[in-house]
Amino acid sequence: MQSLRSSTTTTLRNLSRPQATSRFRAISFKVGDMTTEQELRIENTNVKTAAGVSLSDQQKTVVGSVLDLFAGRPSLAKLQLWSDEGVFEDPITVAKGRKQYEPQWYGLQSAFSEIERLSHEVTSSGNPITMDMKTRYVVKGIGKEVTIASKINIFVDEATGKISKVEDKWDGKLPESGIANAFRRLNANSVPHMISVPKNAEEDAKRGN
Repeated sequence: MQSLRSSTTTTLRNLSRPQATSRFRAISFKVGDMTTEQELRIENTNVKTAAGVSLSDQQKTVVGSVLDLFAGRPSLAKLQLWSDEGVFEDPITVAKGRKQYEPQWYGLQSAFSEIERLSHEVTSSGNPITMDMKTRYVVKGIGKEVTIASKINIFVDEATGKISKVEDKWDGKLPESGIANAFRRLNANSVPHMISVPKNAEEDAKRGN
């Protein structure tokens, strides 16, 4: 699995998209020293919750944006919902800070020819927000199919309302060994050298985001 995100740097535009509707909301964010405004287009607005679980509008936006990211639908606007010091962890990477986690999400477009969400369900509206998710991936170039069942934890900074950390636990687990974690840190450092992140909203749009 370690080569799935880093095996290619070609941008994939024709991803298989989960069924979704569109949400449009303008947000302001900074690119370098410039402040710009871009519509926050959340495609996954049909957030499914377990019985007895209720989400606020803000939480629905956060969860919907994370579902978009896992579907290979990143954008600069969606990633502005994250803290600059945010962290993304899964069994193959531990990406700390914007320079590391942004390429991880854009890398999905390069690694997979299809991404199909089979199911998702929010199981807790606390902090973290917890979610069960199952996704089918098709590795670009070789056509290999991989289905991953994940336990997702979404941590939100209570002071800023921004995402501070997302954990993607495959089969409910993250590596604990020192060797595995060393490889995860190596991946977090190497992917930004192979995957480019759009410099502005116009470049983002040209990629279909």
